[in-house]
Amino acid sequence: MFNLEKSSNFYWSNYLKDLNVDRTPDILKPKNRIEAYGIQNNFFKYTTYNLFGWKIAATSSNGQKHIGVTQPLAGRIFKEKVYKNKSEISLGNNKMAVAEPEFAFKINKDIYPRKKTYSNNEVLSFIDDLYPAIELPNSRFTKYEIQGEEQLIADNACAHLFIIGNKFNGLWKDLDLKNHLVTISNQNGKNYTGTGSNVLGNPIIGLTWLVNELSKYNITINKELIISTGTCSKPFPINKNDFITADFGVLGKVEVFIK
Repeated sequence: MFNLEKSSNFYWSNYLKDLNVDRTPDILKPKNRIEAYGIQNNFFKYTTYNLFGWKIAATSSNGQKHIGVTQPLAGRIFKEKVYKNKSEISLGNNKMAVAEPEFAFKINKDIYPRKKTYSNNEVLSFIDDLYPAIELPNSRFTKYEIQGEEQLIADNACAHLFIIGNKFNGLWKDLDLKNHLVTISNQNGKNYTGTGSNVLGNPIIGLTWLVNELSKYNITINKELIISTGTCSKPFPINKNDFITADFGVLGKVEVFIK
């Protein structure tokens, strides 16, 4: 029988220590999304980490292929895993070894679970600020692409490190985020480009998906949290000594040095 406490402790310990896990004991595996998000909710029993916001994994077809799922997943971003623009970050035990350029939004009110689905326009009204960002995802599973969505949700939806840029001070709601071009590159000139359309068709659609996903599982999104909506490009390979730049045009750049 599934034991929430033992399972939560197992997944959190793996996350905290960034372990290489080959296999989860069957008794600890979540059987559905309810149990998987329950494991995430229970993490706070085992840590003093603070919640910074939320992330969405697998919002693009390339992202879904990368982790072997067919739909998005929600995960938590912890304040202790967040870095400022131009930070130096160790690659460490990162098995995914990719960087992902993402649109991130600051929420201006508590968003409570409800039966009625939230609309894109409603969610747009819940946003104060827009930030360019880079996520360095990771999984604690050595073969993350074969684990399935429930295990990856319990593994915090491949959350790892998050680099947030400067807030855009212009009227970003007037911008066409769907077609907004984003380029991620390294010091050697290798680059990938993408647009906001890779995030479920539009970053606001991605954000609305997250709001409704958490509402469905009775999870409140608190005011002032940051939500990162998923990669705009193919996951960009990174190595030690790389200098990574995500260029969001008028929205600004985010840079990180991988040591």
